[in-house]
Amino acid sequence: MAEIDFDRVVAIARAGGTLAMRHWALGRKESNIWEKSPGQVVSDADLAVDRFLRTELEKLVPSAGWLSEETHIDHSGAGDELTWVVDPIDGTKDYVAGKTGWCVSIALVQNDAPIFGVLDAPAMKETWVAKAGSHTEVNGRSIIATQRAQYEGCRIPAEELPPELKLTAVPKPNSIALRMAMVADDRADVVASTRWGHEWDIAAAHVIAAEAGASVTNALGETLVYNGTHGKALGVLCCSQNLYEEAVARISKYVSDNGASH
Repeated sequence: MAEIDFDRVVAIARAGGTLAMRHWALGRKESNIWEKSPGQVVSDADLAVDRFLRTELEKLVPSAGWLSEETHIDHSGAGDELTWVVDPIDGTKDYVAGKTGWCVSIALVQNDAPIFGVLDAPAMKETWVAKAGSHTEVNGRSIIATQRAQYEGCRIPAEELPPELKLTAVPKPNSIALRMAMVADDRADVVASTRWGHEWDIAAAHVIAAEAGASVTNALGETLVYNGTHGKALGVLCCSQNLYEEAVARISKYVSDNGASH
């Protein structure tokens, strides 16, 4: 693999964040927002940021494929050895509501695993960066994931939690990537989803959390495989390594009890 200027990737992510902020400042009244499918919100900003990122990242690594939320239908080389896996605005529901819980998410996947990830969350004034086997940071500060060992009382990003669960709710950004980043920076202990999701939602956050020392798998504890042409994954589990086995057991029981399946 040719040497890649990862500092340039971060700069591109931040420029994408700046572009998104300009649209964000316009508010809902001046932005075109619609549902591309039931419950899946998209806006002019998503498309504008996607076009910008694709232009800049393809110039940086012309040989890499492209897989993103807004242009995934053509696949554009998804499945190649190197592929950009991108969500131009992860957390669009917060974005269009004027809330801060959204980010620009860029991952570079080699074969089937992310090797570099950056999340730019300009409304929160945070930029997360990680390189596999090297380091992970937020705003230049090295981070270490939660190491909590007791499940009872653990911190879950949620608007509210049933009291019988004996868990602690912490602020929940709409962006799943930012929720995973909270685990990476010891702001949360477990993030889990049993719904079918997409690679572009979690690829960058995966390498950020894993490099910080968190466990990251699909919802059933299986290895996440990236750069598939369908772009789908069965949920995600991101948590303290010390909580991993219990989290997998709890989620597997939930899936079994509720009849969820692949």
